[in-house]
Amino acid sequence: MKSTYTRRKFLKDSGGLIVAFSLFSGCGLAAEQLDSPALKLPRSLARNPTVNAWLQVLADGQIRIFTGKIELGQGISTAVAQVAAEELNTDPSMIVVHIVETGVTPDEGYTAGSGSIINSAMSVRYAAAHARSLLLDRVAKKLNVDTSSLTMEAGAVITTDGQRLTFKDILSGEQLTEEVPASVKLKPKEDYQWVGKPISRPDISQMVRGESYFIQDLRFPGMLHARVVRPPAYQATLESYDEAALQAKVAGIVKVVRNGSFLGVIAEDEYQAEQAQRFLRGNAQWSAAEKLPINQPLVEYLKTLPASSQQVQEASFKTNDNTVKAQYFKPYIMHGSIGPSCAVAHYEGGQLQIWSHSQGVYPLREALPKVVGLPIDKIHIKGVPGSGCYGHNGADDAATDAALLAVAYPGVHIRMQWSREEEHAWEPLGSAMILEVQANLDESGKIAEWYTELWSDSHSTRPGGDPGNLMPAHYVKNPHPRTSYGYSGGGYRNADPYYTIPQLKIDAHFFEGPLRVSSLRSLGAYANIFAIESFMDELAERAGIQPLEFRLKQSDDPRAVAVMKKLDGMTRNISLAKQEGMGFGFSRYKNSAAYCAVAAQVKADVSSGEIELLHLWGVIDAGETINPDGLKNQTEGGMIQSASWTLKEEVLFDKQHIISLNWDSYPILRFQDAPKVNVVIIDRPNKPALGGGEAAQAPTSAAIANAVYRASGKRIRQLPITAEKLRG
Repeated sequence: MKSTYTRRKFLKDSGGLIVAFSLFSGCGLAAEQLDSPALKLPRSLARNPTVNAWLQVLADGQIRIFTGKIELGQGISTAVAQVAAEELNTDPSMIVVHIVETGVTPDEGYTAGSGSIINSAMSVRYAAAHARSLLLDRVAKKLNVDTSSLTMEAGAVITTDGQRLTFKDILSGEQLTEEVPASVKLKPKEDYQWVGKPISRPDISQMVRGESYFIQDLRFPGMLHARVVRPPAYQATLESYDEAALQAKVAGIVKVVRNGSFLGVIAEDEYQAEQAQRFLRGNAQWSAAEKLPINQPLVEYLKTLPASSQQVQEASFKTNDNTVKAQYFKPYIMHGSIGPSCAVAHYEGGQLQIWSHSQGVYPLREALPKVVGLPIDKIHIKGVPGSGCYGHNGADDAATDAALLAVAYPGVHIRMQWSREEEHAWEPLGSAMILEVQANLDESGKIAEWYTELWSDSHSTRPGGDPGNLMPAHYVKNPHPRTSYGYSGGGYRNADPYYTIPQLKIDAHFFEGPLRVSSLRSLGAYANIFAIESFMDELAERAGIQPLEFRLKQSDDPRAVAVMKKLDGMTRNISLAKQEGMGFGFSRYKNSAAYCAVAAQVKADVSSGEIELLHLWGVIDAGETINPDGLKNQTEGGMIQSASWTLKEEVLFDKQHIISLNWDSYPILRFQDAPKVNVVIIDRPNKPALGGGEAAQAPTSAAIANAVYRASGKRIRQLPITAEKLRG
């Protein structure tokens, strides 16, 4: 079975017309780092400037759109189809979206940082608009008419006399290879048919029907199944195992692969692979490893670690007898992907193909050569949606597992499927954070001075060309240690309160903690806003001002004021019963993306410790809304996920390793726990689209904490907010 796969082969197989293609690599962590200076064109388009990098007319007349982003529930496939259909005056049903694949789609780095709409969808918009202009120009020149006499609809250009020329006819086997200029003319917004409309997502129907959609569903003829035997602790090394005993005990074993302390097994079917993994777990001998810290409260221990410090905001701050102070804490939390990580790999003839739900297949490809011993041009990765994750979970590691095993056993597809226990024990976690906040109020009740001091681990150790960020690479015969700390800027994301404060001081300290960490949805914004917005309520109480009124008193941005006032109108007349409270939270994600205000209605019984989240309300302003249903889904989902983090989630560990290995030891919000949720969008069609996928998590946490305080009189500053803490 020949495995070599190129863009030329892709186009030939899919019926496309072969064209030149422009790629840019090395996007690194850009999607998660702070925004670069404004560009005239979307950042991804500036790096991939030709029309054919983003769209292609197929032989059957359909239009294929390329996006360098993975579909992970944010609805990017539907959104890019909408903007393309809009600019090309065609129905979205004529658009076929091809998600990220190395050598086929543009290299857009990571699907992260709420950047899919801002970068990918806007790049498609500009490319499609320029394609429209080029197609009209070609017809005008061919017929010697003015472009104003031509119209475009349903994949064709129509003349005044009714002649219909399809895109395929116009191109005559060519594609549009011109660069997109900054002066490209977009379709007038008042003429929009598709953008701003709640177009349904076809992938939702596939999921509901249980059709094959996720990478976990992927199957190939003759495919074999694999498992990896993990060490009992991060730093343990493999000393021995008994392969003969395994072969005698478990049928169907095709190969046992040992590469240093990396131990994998390949079997004929999945059950046999599971049996083999279970047997080797009990059979293999490992060295002792460094113990994890369990004799000291985590919030105390983390502050004892060596740390590098950064002055994020410099200002004077003087404490006095009236200074308000508080400490807040967020523990390690998981991505908790509903579908554990999975990958398929195939190696033959020196070519390695991988199917992965990684959020950055290009950076993953850059990190793999040193691990698998192949040049980068011999590695091809196709993105396939995974079941449930926003951030860096085990997807890249599972792909590395599969790659190592496929190279060790060529000529057949190898499917690597993690278990629930593996996902919980080995995924990179969201960092624990400590925040100490102080503020002084002036005589009018406005904030005069503010000081935040925070402690955090890294918020991105994605591969990014560094094989040391791939967990299996730590255990191979020639191991690859991490070469960098990762992205520390995520620790102070949203540490600056989005209010008018004359003197604002922020100091950040970055430690390397005991557990593996990386990117989790919203990075440090979740903990920072939990602290800021909880503290805003504490300051409001000190000033004797209602919480929303206090926030409005410190706000000069009209859009921030608008979302808070809209939320006030939605909740002002809600009646609260005994033991019930209403809390609020607000933030602008990254202080440059979407605005979001959240209210929570909670019932809290101090005697029993029972906390019931009754209702959540949200208002979001993400600028121009491409698909209101998609944005509403993102916001509702973010609020529910945040509620789970805030009320339920905390990673526990013993002296050896993580012990939160299932949904009993790591509980999440269940369907029966879900509150009523109402979300309103403030659409601003004449404003730039802003990232909305990470806007709701942070203000939701504070809204819940503030509601619990209003209901119970107990201010809980250490997450999660549990019955034990409420009773205590």
